[in-house]
Amino acid sequence: MARPYWSGNVQISLVSFGVSLYVATESKSQISFHQISRRTGERIRHQKVLESAAESREATTAVESDEIVKGYEYRKGQYVIVESSELENLRVPSKHTIAVGQFVDVAELSPMFVEKPYYVIPDNDMSAEAFNVVRQALVDTGKAAIGKVAFSGREHVFALVPVGKDSPGMMGYTLRYAYELRKQEDYFKDIKQPPIPADSLQLAEMLVERMSSKLEMDKFEDSYETAVKALVEAKVNNMPVPIDEGPKQRPSNVVNLMDALRKSIGSEARPAPAAAKKPVKSVKEPPAKGIGIVKAPAKSAKRKSA
Repeated sequence: MARPYWSGNVQISLVSFGVSLYVATESKSQISFHQISRRTGERIRHQKVLESAAESREATTAVESDEIVKGYEYRKGQYVIVESSELENLRVPSKHTIAVGQFVDVAELSPMFVEKPYYVIPDNDMSAEAFNVVRQALVDTGKAAIGKVAFSGREHVFALVPVGKDSPGMMGYTLRYAYELRKQEDYFKDIKQPPIPADSLQLAEMLVERMSSKLEMDKFEDSYETAVKALVEAKVNNMPVPIDEGPKQRPSNVVNLMDALRKSIGSEARPAPAAAKKPVKSVKEPPAKGIGIVKAPAKSAKRKSA
């Protein structure tokens, strides 16, 4: 098992127990790009240089990593240096303890606030008893515990949620602060709200029922990554490059919603639920040159050092 991302205590009133947080996600992408020169095919390297040298475009050597420190711009062009040791010694209680301040219904955890998931496990056998009692209490009440935790250079709002009745674990989720979300009114205020016809709503609900099924995330694949692999393979083998045919012709402004709903329901092979009304009769729907590779030149025997 990987090393814990954070370890500390969960504090609920006078109850305290140790936990470890493990990052629950990982990047699985098999496609990565490098920056190269179109003219020579060589890979581009980035160096950290002094701003004055970059502005004057003078040749300069890279700044060594041990010379680089953090700086906060308190006035235009003026910085105060902040040492890593000073940040490590900040007086922030949530660096060591997740102090639970309230419990909320799990349904209140709106997806727009949920940021990143973590696996939460007890630190040791001594913490397991309190961990399990709290987890079961959350399961029975349908609640989530809300506190704060500090890591990665900031303090996060943190939610502790039991995985479910059949799992002994808990999940932790960092939550976005309210001020990090743009005001939804700025985006939704101009949406027109015409009256909803009852027959259209009935067909839409029927379509939802027919297309409803259990969410199985392991069935989803990244089509973009698959397409990039096909592109790379075609270029490596000097074959025609797959090209997007573009979106289908956009419908005209005047759309017959009822016809679209009927066709959608008719295209679904699954039978309608037993409780649904007699389904509406379905309407049958009407049935480059290759690009070469830019090869990097062979490295010369001698190259000047930067």
